[in-house]
Amino acid sequence: MRVDSSTESDVTCWPAGLVALCVDDPCCLAACSPPSLPPTPPLSCSITAPGSAMFGTESSLSMFLNTLTPKFYVALTGTSSLISGLILIFEWWYFRKYGTSFIEQVSVSHLRPLLGGVDNNSPNNLNSSNGDTDSSRQSVSECKVWRNPLNLFRGAEYNRYTWVTGREPLTYYDMNLSAQDHQTFFTCDSDHLRPADAIMQKAWRERNPQARITAAHEALDLEDCATAYILLGEEEATTIVEAEKLFKQALKVGEICYRRSQQLQHHGSQYETQHRRDTNVLVYIKRRLAMCSRKLGRTREAVKMMRDLMKEFPLLSMFNIHENLLESLLELQNYADVQAVLAKYDDISLPKSATICYTAALLKARAVSDKFSPEAASRRGLSTAEMNAVEAIHRAVEFNPHVPKYLLEMKSLILPPEHILKRGDSEAIAYAFFHLQHWKRVEGALNLLHCTWEGTFRMIPYPLEKGHLFYPYPVCTETADRELLPKMETHQTWQHFSSLELSNFAVFHEVSVYPKKELPFFILFTAGLCSFTAMLALLTHQFPELMGVFAKAFLSTLFAPLNFIMEKVESLLPSSLWHQLTRI
Repeated sequence: MRVDSSTESDVTCWPAGLVALCVDDPCCLAACSPPSLPPTPPLSCSITAPGSAMFGTESSLSMFLNTLTPKFYVALTGTSSLISGLILIFEWWYFRKYGTSFIEQVSVSHLRPLLGGVDNNSPNNLNSSNGDTDSSRQSVSECKVWRNPLNLFRGAEYNRYTWVTGREPLTYYDMNLSAQDHQTFFTCDSDHLRPADAIMQKAWRERNPQARITAAHEALDLEDCATAYILLGEEEATTIVEAEKLFKQALKVGEICYRRSQQLQHHGSQYETQHRRDTNVLVYIKRRLAMCSRKLGRTREAVKMMRDLMKEFPLLSMFNIHENLLESLLELQNYADVQAVLAKYDDISLPKSATICYTAALLKARAVSDKFSPEAASRRGLSTAEMNAVEAIHRAVEFNPHVPKYLLEMKSLILPPEHILKRGDSEAIAYAFFHLQHWKRVEGALNLLHCTWEGTFRMIPYPLEKGHLFYPYPVCTETADRELLPKMETHQTWQHFSSLELSNFAVFHEVSVYPKKELPFFILFTAGLCSFTAMLALLTHQFPELMGVFAKAFLSTLFAPLNFIMEKVESLLPSSLWHQLTRI
């Protein structure tokens, strides 16, 4: 059946006046003439052939690509390169500051739950989380921040660095921890009964150093106060000699207060708290006086004071006085007494430290280091003594893997912080700052360390999952060390600690990370994307026609599988069904 093309709807009726006006004007008549309508095709031919919609889409896509100019491709690749470059810079900055990828962190924290990730709080995970309680508690205890037993004097040592360089060697986090320690050791609930102690209780909370010093002088104007002398010896004294004089005055007052509170400690909880505070004050003063003697060259006197202090107060292990004693004995080269101290404190039930582990390694290395040769050891094998020394070095490196780089001077030292994190970079700095000279004094010890320390990492391929002689390495050390240690900066500093000669080099610290982290995937991906798109932008700008041909060929190749699939679908589906799909 066919439909006639001359239907009534196709007849256009024009007003007679309008036709009369256009007779004299051929142009107007042509414009006003009714358009010629094409004949209506037969009904049987009005059904669209299968695949014609797809071919129309492909032809329109081809026309769109042909209309694009080379400037469009330059702008596209240049914009892509710029965006990927900005993402790369941000990812690199975030990784350097926080040690992780921002995109990965967002994906794990926010996208994973939306995509059906496992909820840590779900009941299914309660058993596994309870099973890991012991390991998590151990990790928390390993990441505890400790007071540095060999911390320097702020006024006589740290401030000298500030005067020369104009920079602060201590971070705010470190000084805040010290303020908390001072309030814990030097204050108690009964301080309001004595006006000087009440002033000092407020002074320890002051952030401004000058305000603390002023408060200490106000307390001394009222009466002799041991904690006021301590503050002035720590922060106002500009030399060790001045600090020692102030601590000797503090010792006289502290002993009087200690004897008075010792007699009253059993009269009530208030007196017991006051006696505990006076004990902490007295131990702190005697320890700092011993350190003054050590710094002034009176090492034997310092050793005697430390031994007497440890004998008088054997339960106060929080100050770690045995580490001060070990350093002084090493200075005297009294290795027999060093071994005796290690035999007492290098016990499996006691917490370890870099000082204990590396001092034990030094003593065993001392027995074989002067005759040790890597070539001879490779030919004949290690003797029993050499094997013991190597095992001691491996044990020490497993406990704190950051120390060897400082002892071997592969990394530069900075002033140690007032607090350290055991097994962390801060502890390694504190140990190497004072003990590097002792390793240099033992002939061949550093050579033995250099030849053997990296073998530890072959014994512990996955230190965060499983340890060998110690618990797995805690994952929180990097974060805490970044708070304890100053940031990496380049500025003016001194060549010698007592000299005003300046040289320009990077003194502030780049935190040592273990195990060494590889660059996250997204940093590598954005770096490759930025480089690739920048190269495309440059080539498109230099060779626009050639790159246009390549772009069209690439897109054609990209859509070729889709066209092949569509053709296969057309051949399999009935024409009537395909017609309905194309209409939809």
